[in-house]
Amino acid sequence: MTGPLEGIRVLDVSTILAGPLVAQILGDFGADVVKIEHPTKPDGMRGHGLDKDGHPLWWTMVSRNKRGLTLNLGNPDGAEVFKRLVADVDVVVENFRPGTFERWGLGYDVLSAINPGLILLRVTGFGQTGPYSTRPAFGTLVESMSGFAHLTGEADGPPTLPAFGLADSLAGIAGSSAV
Repeated sequence: MTGPLEGIRVLDVSTILAGPLVAQILGDFGADVVKIEHPTKPDGMRGHGLDKDGHPLWWTMVSRNKRGLTLNLGNPDGAEVFKRLVADVDVVVENFRPGTFERWGLGYDVLSAINPGLILLRVTGFGQTGPYSTRPAFGTLVESMSGFAHLTGEADGPPTLPAFGLADSLAGIAGSSAV
């Protein structure tokens, strides 16, 4: 595929929607994207939502323009392989809870020492620092906490969530722009 990001190499180690959408958009613009999944715990999007002829539609969309690789980043051997891959890429997209990459010996300090020009995009619900940073977050939680769910739906009805991953999608679009 050609496009304005042709020649840019991306490692996508994120799951579900916001992070993988970042990498999918980068791939849509021509980046070479490798999706890395845990060997026994694949991305939850593989089984999310409707399917057609046995192919999950969300997974088909968010994994397009990507090549796949399995690697256990929490295992020291897997982390070493990852570090070798990082030496030859431009971008890493991850969305683990803050501190996870560091616990695995893959924090930005380590990765940028291997590849000084590396862009590490970290997609989290509450950022890497701050009072809520250790809390898990999903789009529905963000849509609720932001007041979006309260403002939608019927005036005399309960809060209503959007019919698709709105917060995750907005985070993915913003993240791809940030890269």
